[in-house]
Amino acid sequence: MYLHLGQETVVKKRDIIGIFDLDTTTVSKISRNYINGVEKKGQVVNVSFELPKSFIVCSEKNSKNKTVYISQISSQTLLKRHEGIIEGGIEIKK
Repeated sequence: MYLHLGQETVVKKRDIIGIFDLDTTTVSKISRNYINGVEKKGQVVNVSFELPKSFIVCSEKNSKNKTVYISQISSQTLLKRHEGIIEGGIEIKK
């Protein structure tokens, strides 16, 4: 199954390593260094034309390369979508 990250971007759920809130994680120097490092390697994809709220770390199966997606969708909403929690009366299938 797939998870919609915004701006016509979807990723395979099995490729997701983590979904992180930008406001809380960028307080840590380690998180900032990680994001800066993957950005320098060209592994960041910005799928947000608005204020970014989350970042999603993905890695394809059997691949050492990681891609970090920056999204305007909150980490809480992405997590709900990932887990298939009912939103607006519609169940999002896993």
